Amino acid sequence: MHDSSGAPKNPAAAGVLVSAKALDVALPDMAAKPVFGRAPLIRIINGIDLDIARGSVLGIVGGSGSGKSTLGRALLRLIEPAAGTIEFDGLDITRLGEDALRPVRRRMQMIFQDPMSSLNPRRRVGAIIADPMQMHGFDRIDGRIDDALDHVGLPRGFRSRYPHELSGGQRQRVGIARAIALEPEFILADEIVSGLDVSSQAQVLNVLAGLVGELGLTLAFISHDLSVIRRICDQVMVLQRGSIVEYGDVDRVFDAPQAAYTRELLDAIPLPDPQQANW
Repeated sequence: MHDSSGAPKNPAAAGVLVSAKALDVALPDMAAKPVFGRAPLIRIINGIDLDIARGSVLGIVGGSGSGKSTLGRALLRLIEPAAGTIEFDGLDITRLGEDALRPVRRRMQMIFQDPMSSLNPRRRVGAIIADPMQMHGFDRIDGRIDDALDHVGLPRGFRSRYPHELSGGQRQRVGIARAIALEPEFILADEIVSGLDVSSQAQVLNVLAGLVGELGLTLAFISHDLSVIRRICDQVMVLQRGSIVEYGDVDRVFDAPQAAYTRELLDAIPLPDPQQANW
């Protein structure tokens, strides 16, 4: 059951894993920074409420500057909120210090937009996947590297390659492998297919969709591509200037959008027939 915004009325019944209440994020406005002193703050996220149910995929969509990446990073506590609360699996993590947050961070992972900047070019693929596991005290690391490569459809021999020896789609799958090797419950994927060709996009999306079902992952998927959102997501949140303008089941939002801004986004971007798309 949903309210007028599309958000579940009783999120606890859905088994919520990630939740935000009245979340505000403000960042320094460097364009207005004086010669001396601090830059003034500009509010990027305005009072957002959301609940992401276990095993679900939430799409976060909006135009450039809508605040979708800022929201994603705030949910992972990579950006500090100015107000409001963030909960993970019922634990309020809004003000947790780094020591207390460390075990939670293993359970919340991020896949970045540009794998060339997020993968160390001086490290081989095996070491890239191993580093976070070593940091978190995992055992049987060699076997876990092989398992992670298997999950993302890469040959185990790739563990000896460097990132520059891989294609864009392969690099992005290494980023996915690094994230899932830590056995997280929640993954934030931020525009991870935006720089890929259509064929590579399809491969990465198929891998990710398979992992959601296979590993029971909960996923927040940020994208400006509405056809991608419809392909992979259960629910969609539409942001405009840091506020939610629409939030609900993906088919309902796409077939009967309530907000004028959502209709503008749908009208502006050509959407292939999902029955005809070659995914």
